[in-house]
Amino acid sequence: MTISRRRFLSQTTALGAAASLMPWTRALATKSPSARMKLGLVTYLWGKDWDLPTIIRNCAATKVLGVELRTQHKHGVEPSLNMDQRHEVRKRFEDSPVTLIGYGSNAQFHEKDPAKVKQNIELTKAYIKLMYDCGGTGVKVKPNGLPRDVPKEKTIQQIGHALNEVAAFGADYGQRIRLEVHGRDSQRLPVIKAIMDVATHPNVGVCWNCNDTDLEKPGLEYNFRLVRDRFGDTIHVREMNLGDYPYPKLFQLLVGTDYTDWILLECRTHPKDLVAAMKEQRKVFQELVARAEAASK
Repeated sequence: MTISRRRFLSQTTALGAAASLMPWTRALATKSPSARMKLGLVTYLWGKDWDLPTIIRNCAATKVLGVELRTQHKHGVEPSLNMDQRHEVRKRFEDSPVTLIGYGSNAQFHEKDPAKVKQNIELTKAYIKLMYDCGGTGVKVKPNGLPRDVPKEKTIQQIGHALNEVAAFGADYGQRIRLEVHGRDSQRLPVIKAIMDVATHPNVGVCWNCNDTDLEKPGLEYNFRLVRDRFGDTIHVREMNLGDYPYPKLFQLLVGTDYTDWILLECRTHPKDLVAAMKEQRKVFQELVARAEAASK
């Protein structure tokens, strides 16, 4: 059942001016980017085996103060939770310095079978209600490829229309839809731009994902600017001091375009001491932002 406008506004007070959910690009604030960009964690590999109290404790200890909870992990935050359990999740975050950013779902809208697309739309709606009850602000969804025996343009249209449907539903619950740049072929930025040209609802934004395809010709800056005006409020990064991805350049682009939201660690390595690794990534994050700010002056 759709919630009333009054109830929606009362439940999204914490979003402040963002309660209207747009524009995704925000007006310049008085603080520097280093004071406004925030570092959080996706419980992808780092945190997948932690229960909810451990996630909150370790994030607080490392000052990685936001969490995107991924589906099917040990914390057990799933649509099967009853209302009391959902309110317990909400209270755990409210009683801590850690923000529940939202949900990292596997809902995907590229499927060839229309029945599967519909199932994923309904699953996303269930996640939206879950995050509404638990105190989150959004749900991450994705394409996971482009079926090779279906015209690309047809799949792009299909994904865009599905995003419009779940974005409209999410707006009634104060929950943003975050489209992860993901999937074989579908993660290429021209494809994401084409999807977003169809997904015109203001409650859906792009979750940049730091893929190697970001660097395809004509290069990172060109591909970044293809979708920058449709960014949402989350970006996924890997270990920012490993590999060949040009994180210094990315942070220069973020600072230069006044990105002020969450940078989320979706790390791929398996360190023995995850808390120490999170502290290290926070230091790297601070250094990258400081260098980008200095370069912009």
